[in-house]
Amino acid sequence: MPTFNPNNVLLQNAVNGQIPTEQSTLVLKDFMQNSAVMQLATYEEMTKPKKQFSYLADGPGAYWVGEAEKIQTSKATWLQAEMEAKKLGVIIPVSKEFLNYTVSDFFNQMRPAIAEAFYTKFDQAALFGNNSPYAAGTSVFERITASGNTLAQGSAGSLYSELNGLMALVEDGDNDPNGFTTTRRFRKDLRGAVDQNGIPVFNTANQGVANQLLGLPVGYVNGKSWDYSKANLITGDWQYARYGILQGIEYAVSQDATLTTIADENGDPINLFERDMFALRATMHVGFMTLKDDAFAALTPAAPVEGGA
Repeated sequence: MPTFNPNNVLLQNAVNGQIPTEQSTLVLKDFMQNSAVMQLATYEEMTKPKKQFSYLADGPGAYWVGEAEKIQTSKATWLQAEMEAKKLGVIIPVSKEFLNYTVSDFFNQMRPAIAEAFYTKFDQAALFGNNSPYAAGTSVFERITASGNTLAQGSAGSLYSELNGLMALVEDGDNDPNGFTTTRRFRKDLRGAVDQNGIPVFNTANQGVANQLLGLPVGYVNGKSWDYSKANLITGDWQYARYGILQGIEYAVSQDATLTTIADENGDPINLFERDMFALRATMHVGFMTLKDDAFAALTPAAPVEGGA
């Protein structure tokens, strides 16, 4: 029996299955490179829907010892955490002409759209808990809310002082801030930020290298993923944010479904049969969790002027 070859098989003859390895790898690469959370958080390998792992919550202590005295015993505090992968899915309506593409060519064309849909939804849930399938209280901003680690923009007189203050809030919990995340819309504010000597604190690095703010990398979130009502910028000790990817991306194609979650120009659900279209459904399983309340801090929108409209 001949082996399945995605370069030779038309999509109309392979309407479901796993995205071919090469294209699936590229989609996941786009996903991980464009998700701000995945740029900063720590990856946990997952082979089962639920993964238990230990993390160091408090290191061992040392003691001063006199000559010939016994050295006291100290132990580190290790805590257990469990991360569960949740299904992430996207349905994309496509012109029927794409059915005549080979499977490989089709997914090369659709790769950016699939990746964007995935990283947009994932960052919304991981950063702010918006439409999140993960346990309540485990998104980054929910942790920030629980700890009270927020500063309102404009509250400290300068953006530099506020950024320094945010890092201090994280450090107060004996954590080490190691990255910022924000949107490209906020870059104009960062470009204008200077320290007490008038030196810019934001540096645009060479292509392919992350921008830096106060010496730390900056990860940018797709504007669709960001909740502007909650934060302008977030920093933290990102070793306390973990994510994992359980398996490859699966897909299915339908030519006769009615899409109830998207409307046409008249506000009606889209009927694929009537429009001579088809829809691609792609799914994957992604896990995420945070481990500490005080490991993150946020610069929130400017507080309204008292007595203002």
